[in-house]
Amino acid sequence: MIEYIASIWKPLLEIVILWGAFYMVFVFVKETRAFQVLKGLIILLIIIVITTTFLSQRMGLYTLNWIIEKFFALLVLAFLIIFHPELRQGLARIGEQGLLSVFVIEEHIIGEIVNAAFLLSKKKIGAILTIERTTSLKAYTETGIILDSRVSQELLATIFMPNTPLHDGGLIIRGERVVSAGCLFPLSDNPRISRSLGTRHRAAIGLTEQTDAIVVVVSEETGSVSIAINGRLTRDLDKEGLERVLNNLCRPARHKKKSFIKIFKRKK
Repeated sequence: MIEYIASIWKPLLEIVILWGAFYMVFVFVKETRAFQVLKGLIILLIIIVITTTFLSQRMGLYTLNWIIEKFFALLVLAFLIIFHPELRQGLARIGEQGLLSVFVIEEHIIGEIVNAAFLLSKKKIGAILTIERTTSLKAYTETGIILDSRVSQELLATIFMPNTPLHDGGLIIRGERVVSAGCLFPLSDNPRISRSLGTRHRAAIGLTEQTDAIVVVVSEETGSVSIAINGRLTRDLDKEGLERVLNNLCRPARHKKKSFIKIFKRKK
């Protein structure tokens, strides 16, 4: 009886583990350009397995079968090379933040950022306001001028005023401090991004492709306010919309508590 139970739960455990591993890989690459490459590799893998089986078992072409098998071994190396940026990014996030890290920023800091963004928007002054989360942005802070100043609407707006030394780069906020300004961010080379987007928006997307930072962008041409998260850009936000998004991202514990209180009150 025990052997029968073991013969059932062991395969089930293996299926669950494999399913979990495949699901994690899928979630990891689904929002990246590597997703299309992964689909191509899977299709190629299926073709190789079918071809190898047919050549060896049906036609007896063992030399050609041996060559295909060696080519299959090279696919493992090709996988590591092709997915090198994504693997490095994922391992860096795990190393820096762990799996259970929680990011929270004070509500009054969010208010200062939102007010500054729409003050600049009203005057059509371009800006990139970056909020550091669990992934360290130290490498990017070092490309700018270290400030280490308290976050305030006035400071954020002043930094991006035209003809000032720091207005061209990005600004990085860590907690309640403006860490650095005039920072250089990597431009996204994603071919699916609209060509109408300028350097600021591409830099915002590029940084969020490589880190978990939140980037608020103010367009110099239109004054529109956008937000970039995980390599995706949401455009033309109003003041309430930006504040709501930032609260959801930066104060998840508070919003979950509010939702619970609302549900509890309704039940009563």
